[in-house]
Amino acid sequence: MSAPVALASAVGGRGAIVIRRARPTDGTALRRRGQLADRPVPAGDVLLAESDGVLVAAAGADGRSLISDPFVVTSDLVELLELRARQLLAAA
Repeated sequence: MSAPVALASAVGGRGAIVIRRARPTDGTALRRRGQLADRPVPAGDVLLAESDGVLVAAAGADGRSLISDPFVVTSDLVELLELRARQLLAAA
């Protein structure tokens, strides 16, 4: 099974999923997520994964750093973030 098909299967049970670049207004939510994960917020350009309007994971657009909510299953969303980061790096 190819990665996009496997991801579609994995995220099928979620509501709305949004992968987007972080905006300045996301700073507070990113810091909270970093505190929960006990990890620093990724520096520079950051991609966010939201599930039903709630930020649950973030990754540096370089694909090297990641934070996610330790109280939510996020492996599928982390895969989406990594896929998007690879797409952006390939397009650069």
